[in-house]
Amino acid sequence: MNTEMYQTPMEVAVYQLHNFSISFFSSLLGGDVVSVKLDNSASGASVVAIDNKIEQAMDLVKNHLMYAVREEVEILKEQIRELVEKNSQLERENTLLKTLASPEQLEKFQSRLSPDEPAPESPEAPEAPDGSAV
Repeated sequence: MNTEMYQTPMEVAVYQLHNFSISFFSSLLGGDVVSVKLDNSASGASVVAIDNKIEQAMDLVKNHLMYAVREEVEILKEQIRELVEKNSQLERENTLLKTLASPEQLEKFQSRLSPDEPAPESPEAPEAPDGSAV
């Protein structure tokens, strides 16, 4: 390795790292090691500039993904709120309908849902003052 043309330890390190990267990726691809000679001080600056651009691009992608995830989370939270509200409303309606239905209607309805399963105990129907079921 000819390091005399590099003046600072940083330039030497960048040159060595660059050669290592090329060798490593070349070996992964099954090719021969490619030797690349870098210019004197411009090489260190260009590698640093490329690294900075890569870092900026990665930050941009990360920020975009985080924004998209936050937006999706807000949409899902709103959908959950709506579904919880709808579920509560349907449970209240179901309870009301069960209390207003006669035992015969409940048995008939239950037999339609699952003919193999026995009907659950139906809630007591409220009685009118004259003793008849309402």
